[in-house]
Amino acid sequence: MALKTVTEKDFEQEIMMSELPVLVEFSAEWCGPCKVMAPELDALSRELEGKAKLVKIDIDKSPILARQMGVQSVPTFVVFQGGRPVGGRVGALKRAQLKEMLDPFLPRAEGALKPEEVAALLQAGRISMVDTREAAVFARAHLPGAVNIPSEEIETRLAELHMLPTPPVLYCRSGEITKDLAAKLAEQGVPVAFLDGGVLGWEATGFSLERPD
Repeated sequence: MALKTVTEKDFEQEIMMSELPVLVEFSAEWCGPCKVMAPELDALSRELEGKAKLVKIDIDKSPILARQMGVQSVPTFVVFQGGRPVGGRVGALKRAQLKEMLDPFLPRAEGALKPEEVAALLQAGRISMVDTREAAVFARAHLPGAVNIPSEEIETRLAELHMLPTPPVLYCRSGEITKDLAAKLAEQGVPVAFLDGGVLGWEATGFSLERPD
């Protein structure tokens, strides 16, 4: 499914009045890199459906918009939030880079902490990491200072969470299991934080794991 093309006619309706954050690609039919990026943008649009909008503006068909936004080359990407531009980058970008532009404006699950936030809290000694993966996986590599309580045991070992010296932050491989677990515990009146993106997100952000000898 190709991205919707926005023109000067519907710019206000589609972008300025959007309740969701909007990633706009300023492109042109003759732009080679824009064609190469099209599948990445389509995939990201599907991934973020209901969380963000991705649209494109053809600079040849909407020159006034391109001029107003100071677009000098294509592709140029601009993020709009609440009707105003809040970030932009020029040139062909990877899907992860595009998502990175939108990340600060996407709705977050309750209790979700970004890797950067976890790293800062860990350094300050304000949280305790709880690895919810299998014991054998935990033994190979884990976040600094983490303890291991497999996800299927968490609900029967809540007392151990409360006995940790600082508030617990759960994590798994990708963040999906602990996201569901945190939501379930919150319903039971036991709110707990989790690492958004899990171990994969932690390493992708550039942070390292402890690997016992």
